[in-house]
Formats: sequence, C-alpha cells, structure tokens
Amino acid sequence: MGANVKSGNYKVMGMTCAACAGSVESYLKPQKGILNVVVNYPNQSVFVEYDADAINLDTIQSKVKEIGYSILIGDQKEVEKEFEQKEEKRLNLLRKKLIFAAIFTIPVFVIAMFLKGKIPYENWIMLALSLPVIFWSGSEFYVIAWKKLKHFSTNMDTLVALSTGVAFGFSLFNTVYPRYFLSRGMEPHVYYESAVTIITLILLGRFFEEKAKSKTSSAIKKLMGLKPREVTVIRNGEEVVIPYEEILKGDLIVVKPGDKIPVDGKVKKGESYVDESMISGEPIPVLKTKKSKVFAGTINQKGSLRILATGVGEDTLLSHIIKLVEQAQSSKPKIQKLADKIAGIFVPVVIIIALITALIWYFFGPEPPLTYALLTLITVLIIACPCALGLATPTALMVGIGKGAEQGILIKDAQALETAYKLDVLLLDKTGTITEGQPKLTDLIWTKSADADLNKSILLAMESQSEHPLADAIVRYLKEQGANAAEVDNFESITGMGARVVYRDKNYLAGNERLMN
Repeated sequence: MGANVKSGNYKVMGMTCAACAGSVESYLKPQKGILNVVVNYPNQSVFVEYDADAINLDTIQSKVKEIGYSILIGDQKEVEKEFEQKEEKRLNLLRKKLIFAAIFTIPVFVIAMFLKGKIPYENWIMLALSLPVIFWSGSEFYVIAWKKLKHFSTNMDTLVALSTGVAFGFSLFNTVYPRYFLSRGMEPHVYYESAVTIITLILLGRFFEEKAKSKTSSAIKKLMGLKPREVTVIRNGEEVVIPYEEILKGDLIVVKPGDKIPVDGKVKKGESYVDESMISGEPIPVLKTKKSKVFAGTINQKGSLRILATGVGEDTLLSHIIKLVEQAQSSKPKIQKLADKIAGIFVPVVIIIALITALIWYFFGPEPPLTYALLTLITVLIIACPCALGLATPTALMVGIGKGAEQGILIKDAQALETAYKLDVLLLDKTGTITEGQPKLTDLIWTKSADADLNKSILLAMESQSEHPLADAIVRYLKEQGANAAEVDNFESITGMGARVVYRDKNYLAGNERLMN
C-alpha cells in the first residue's frame, strides 16, 4: 500500500530571525513520517508534506512547540484572522518596547559619552536607567536564547543575549563592587550604554523587519480580495443574499452589472461582456452568452447574468492561482539555501571566534587585560549579528513574486526568478503586457462626401448606448473631439456584429464587415 501523503501551508508564530526558520526545518525533517519541510520566514509559514499514517498534524504542532514556536492549525479563514491579530499585537508591542527602550537609552548614552565623571553616582543612575531596557524591552532576546540553549541550538538572539548580558553583568559587578578592580590598580569600567544601545538598535531593525514582512503577503491578500463577501443566489425561486462561504455547487447565482463573478460556472441566462484580464491578460472584455464558461474573480460589465456554479471555494481557478503564488513564495532558490546553511552554522562559529579573540587579548593584549578581553568579546558578538543574511533573499523573492502576481504575472518558483537574469530574449504573446491594457481610438477617417460633424454626433449617441467593450474608447475619443450626441431613436444592439439607430427616418449602422454586408 502507498503512503497516505498529505501536505499544507501553515502559519508559524514566534520566529524572529532566519535562523529560527532553520531551527524549525532542521527539527521537523528527522521526525518519522515527515517527507518535506520548507519554512518561509518572511511569510511566517511552513509547508509540510507528511505521511498521515505515520504522523498527524497535532504531533507536528507539539514537536514545533518543543522548540518554542507554534503552528496555527484549523479553518483557513479563522487561522488567517488569528494570525493577523497576533501579528498586529506583536507589531504594537514591538513599537512600545522600542519607544520605551529609546527613552531610557538616550540619557544612558549621553551620560556615558559626554558627562563621564561629571555627575555623582553616575554608574548607579545608568544602572537604574538600563534595568527596564534589559529586563523589559530586551526580555525577548534572553527568553528565546534560553529556549534555544535547552535544545542545544542557537540563533541571532543568542548573539544579542550573550553580548548584552556579558556587558550588563560586567558593568553591574563594577558598579556594586568597584574595589575589586581598584585594588588591582585598574579602572572599573562600565558598559551600560553598549548593552542598551545594542538592544534599542536591534529592536529598531526588528520593528522595520516586522513591517516589511506584513507587506510581503499583500499580493495574496489582493488576489483573495477578488472574491466577493456576499452573493445573490436563487433558492426556492427567490433571490437570497448569502455569504461567499455558503455557496454550494449547483447554485444558480445572479451576477449584476459591475459585480465580481464569485465562482467558476456556466451561463444559464443573460448576455454580458466579462473582464477576464486577471486570467488571460487580454484587456478587451469577452462576450458571454448561454453555455459560456465564466471564472471566479473576473468582473461582469454592463449586462446581467445567471450562472450555474460548477466550481466553488477551493475548486475555482482563482483559488488554484492563489495556491500557486503561495507555493512559489515558499520555494527556495539555490542562493537562499546557501544563505540558510551559512545562517545555521554562523552563530556557533561567531561564538568560538569571539572566545578566541577574548583569550588572545587577555593573554597578549595591553593592560588591563580582562577589560580589553571583555570588550573585544562583546564587539565580535555584536558586529556579527547578520540578520540581513537570512532575511534579504527571501524578502526580495516574496516581494518580487508578489508584485508579479499583482500585475497578472505568475512566477513558477523562486529558482525561475533567480535564473531570469540570464535571459537574452523575452517573448510576449498577450495584449496588455506592454500596452496600457485598455483600447484607445487613435484615428477616425471619413469619406470626402460624408458630413463628419453629423456622423460624429450620431456615432457618439449610438456608442453611448452600446455595451460593447470598444464603445467606451469611441465615446472617450469623440468627447475629446468636442462632439455632442444627436437625438437618435430605436437603438438596437446586434450581437457579434454591431448596432443600429434611426435618425430623422434614416437607418445608421456601426459595426463589423459582416453587418455592413
């Protein structure tokens, strides 16, 4: 028997850097029944492919919880809502922590840099101002670093916690017990300003990072916005307005002029032009008559339609497009896999280098050796915080693929985007790709014997009543030329050919060659 393979994209809470994404991946992959795991840090999601006979979602959720993160599982709409609420809450908390840290950091920095030795009890004042920054604003760094340590792993928070913790601990010791160094002929230096400034600056970077991440998923949200919230269906012979989620396969749906078509289906009654540019890229709306196929997310123009729903919810073409965009944003090109590998081993390597540096300065550096050893240790740990290493590539891919989706360009995966720089020739096969995306009348040529002004007035009156997609372009052009609509009678739209009007007992026709013949 074959494996009962299931897969899905799930939101992850608690990831604060690219190394966190690596931790989730490396922890889940060895689990029995897990076939594939891809964590998308900017999108805060994980794609999991697993054998449902060997492992279930609850077990996957508990495994992730063991290393300090949480996977949101349940109804997709509810999960999205919960995730957005938590993300907004996190962004607001981060903003508060940043402002709070800045308020206390500025005076510490000023005292340390400009007022050193000029005010009494300066070390105690700096200690008092640093405490709230370290233990409230920067608490997240220490909590995450401790969770990581319990599972013998590290991330960027480990570097921040180590460097600021060592700087603060050393400063606290010298404030409470300055005699230890004074009795040995050394100045008991404090580094409160280093600890609090580092926390404030990294909080600032993290705040901007969170804002950037919230924007990366806007393309998918815009695609989801193509689904209407409410629809009108005919049930028991009456028109009833129901939420989008309650549409059933086989429902007869009423689509009014200007409405978004909510489902994939067939036209049962009515005629109208439908803007399908979000699927085909063609700017000119397509005529839909009885038995014509229509697709969710496309926009009805001036006519009314009754549509029999054949594909609803996750079975529509629009839902498949959304899934393709999500999968493309979750995929990793070779360059990102390399960045993730570097980020994974970076932290332990940096800690080793920092310790070696400290030892060299302690044994071979100038007096006082302990102070210089500590200072160099802190410096290496801080300068080595490479948050951009793991963030830049995935964020660039997310924004690139997202922007493409907004413009109707579906990118297969991240690798396709990475290799696009090798392109020499680009072939385009759709109108609207490099044009404005809407028809425009450029020239109007009359025969020498024609009364141009009269014909313009009749044509304007005729096209103003037409539902044809080219009519708007003709009306726009004639109005720009200063034409005024004539009073015409008996307007008649001839499907697939053009239109007819009567003006002063004479028939006037506008349309294609078939109509003229």
